[in-house]
Amino acid sequence: MSKLDAKTLIIDDDEDVLLAAKLFLKKHVNTVHTDKDPNTIPRYLKNENYDLILLDMNFSRDATSGKEGFHWLNKILEMDPTIAVILITAYGDIELAVQGIKEGATNFLLKPWDNKKLLATISTTLEVHQSKKELQDLRSKQKFLMEQGDQPYSQIIGESKAMMDVLGTVQKVAATDVNVLILGENGTGKEVIARAIHRASPRKDEVFISVDLGAISETLFESELFGYKKGAFTDAKEDRGGRFEAASKGTIFLDEIGNLSHPLQSKLLSVLQNRKVVRLGSVKEIPVDVRLVCATNMPLYQMVEEGKFRQDLLYRINTVEINLPPLRERLEDIPLLVNHFLEIYCKKYKMPNKRLHASTIKRLEKHSWPGNIRELQHAVERAVIMSDSNVLQPQDFFLSKQDKPEKDITVDDHNLETTEKMLIRKVIDKHGGNISKAAKELGITRASLYRRIEKYEL
Repeated sequence: MSKLDAKTLIIDDDEDVLLAAKLFLKKHVNTVHTDKDPNTIPRYLKNENYDLILLDMNFSRDATSGKEGFHWLNKILEMDPTIAVILITAYGDIELAVQGIKEGATNFLLKPWDNKKLLATISTTLEVHQSKKELQDLRSKQKFLMEQGDQPYSQIIGESKAMMDVLGTVQKVAATDVNVLILGENGTGKEVIARAIHRASPRKDEVFISVDLGAISETLFESELFGYKKGAFTDAKEDRGGRFEAASKGTIFLDEIGNLSHPLQSKLLSVLQNRKVVRLGSVKEIPVDVRLVCATNMPLYQMVEEGKFRQDLLYRINTVEINLPPLRERLEDIPLLVNHFLEIYCKKYKMPNKRLHASTIKRLEKHSWPGNIRELQHAVERAVIMSDSNVLQPQDFFLSKQDKPEKDITVDDHNLETTEKMLIRKVIDKHGGNISKAAKELGITRASLYRRIEKYEL
């Protein structure tokens, strides 16, 4: 058996007890310190980070009240509330031990003990203590995220009228418990809006469960969303709750809801109407209390007319609709979004802060952005990684060729600047943004080409 990875301090006025405990425990615990004087406790805690303290309840001769033990228990927890404390008493006073547990001790031990009992008590106490510490750490991290980068609306980047209208709707519906349907193309940030609604709602301290319905097969739909009983199918080794149970008291976000087949739409509608789930393999109804937010990039109203989506389900999920504009309809937000992503990726890849050249912004605003914000995000990340300069030029962004094509050069184009601009754009696109190759084909230097790119805002 490997040693327990724990620093342990034993405080007891009986030197024989200390010696016996230390001789035994040093075989099973990494670090064991002992002392008969409780007044040394502050010094020990100042110099070491202990995981566990075994604390005698009585130090004065003939004392049985445990008063001294409670004093030092409170002192220990005041100095370091993360330490596990096992109270030691020689008098079998269970009521005293229970009182100690209520005041913050983790466990208790009666003297005289046998060594197996001592080791078992220490092992159990450390396991429980570690679980509590991990939970405390997790809650601290969650609280930090909520207080820092996860505030309501903090991830909604934009000042365009279209996004201000969206934000206004979010603010109105967040305080209520109505069902919300978010419509928009892929990459427009539907889950960001869903999370913003949750964070600004009365349920903000509860869970947010995101479910990609497009990634769940027909056969797994019920077990994933509603849970299952042990033995319901071959691999069901134990009872398990589904996503709706996990989201109870909080918010459940059903993304890609337009992908559900008719049979699955019926099962979902039943749960939404009754606010109860039945685990697969069971007949027992389990109440669930969730805030429902759905999203899709599919034309649900057209699908209703074609008989592909249930009208009653649509009415159930769309008490309020939020339509997210594509990026091509909010081009004025591109500089804000780019700067946001630049900050993220420069920090992620430990690079100096980068900025955009003015001509680069013009180029990005001319792109059609079929992939919306997600495409922009990936383009910025790629540019941050690949560019050696701290000022990003148009050629640092390798964009898909779905922009509106400029008219081709014809003999009717007699304006020299217009013709030159078109020619330069055509050659740059031909070489995928490679300035060296474009300059070589045009018969000019790279510097000359850069000047023309800036001049024509390419």
